[in-house]
Amino acid sequence: MLPTIDTQPRYEFEKAPGMGEIMEVSEGIFWLRMPLPIMLGHINLWLLKDGDSWVIVDTGMSDDATRELWLKLFKEKFDGLPVSRVIVTHLHPDHVGLAGWLCRHWGVELWMSRTEYLLCRNLVGDTGTEAPREGVDFYRSAGFDEESLAEYRKRFGGFGSVVSDLPNAFTRLTDGMQLTIGGQTWEVVVGRGHSPEHACLVCKERNLIISGDQILPTISSNVSVWPTEPHANPLADWLDSCASLKQRLPPDVLVLPSHGKIFRGAPERLQALIDEHRSGLDKLLEMCDRPRTVLDLFPALFKSAITRRNLIMATGESMAHVNYLLGRGELELAEQRDGVNYYRRV
Repeated sequence: MLPTIDTQPRYEFEKAPGMGEIMEVSEGIFWLRMPLPIMLGHINLWLLKDGDSWVIVDTGMSDDATRELWLKLFKEKFDGLPVSRVIVTHLHPDHVGLAGWLCRHWGVELWMSRTEYLLCRNLVGDTGTEAPREGVDFYRSAGFDEESLAEYRKRFGGFGSVVSDLPNAFTRLTDGMQLTIGGQTWEVVVGRGHSPEHACLVCKERNLIISGDQILPTISSNVSVWPTEPHANPLADWLDSCASLKQRLPPDVLVLPSHGKIFRGAPERLQALIDEHRSGLDKLLEMCDRPRTVLDLFPALFKSAITRRNLIMATGESMAHVNYLLGRGELELAEQRDGVNYYRRV
């Protein structure tokens, strides 16, 4: 994730709930925070009261600690009421990890956009398989050395280790679709770029949005190109989505994000996200006064050092910026040497 320009979000609550604890943020809408065994450290999940049942929005990662916290919540905080459905904003493990487990536990349906559901099942299906030649070639072309390629091969197929098997059927979420939860209307608003069909939920009556990773208060969601679609242009999708959301959301909408704290000021935050990437694109172009690899371009986009731990995501993000500029005709593939691509400003 890129460092962001300071937009001073207006936080609604001084404190966040503790891990595995809930806090009511609006009548019948509860903020639940779960731990993550990764750099972010936490994820915000949402519980919506729906008459005599609960709706869960996002699930946390599939690990024993998170499952135990869920079971404790069911016993102590759910007032003996069942879950009626599980909604997932997008396919990343911290959001979808326990969706299958929760659906089976309660015998309920999964609600998710089609692209996210199918891609998630595809990634889970890679569990335990060898890294494909296309993936190795993709990262070699970005500038990976043999040690980095070996690390990629080692890590490939690990997605399923933190995502429980999804149900074999689901209910599709689409942009503009309206759901009734707690007697109120929630509209699905789809964003793209961070993931292919990310579903946010907007309740106009409450003037709030469950934004997933589409709008975060202090960090920018990763926007990456992956080996399965090496010529994709997710940054164009991301910028378009940010611009669209900026127009669709009122200035004072309450943003319930997946990371960080609840805040107001969505239009300003969305513009800051756009500006941040524009700035990165300008710096990247300046660096390409001579042929550069994707890895060479990290200083244009990242302030902190890139390590083995975050190399894959940084490479995907750098490639997303390269593909965006290739699509605009501002960058070109200058040469290829030993399977490595070098790019130059046009």
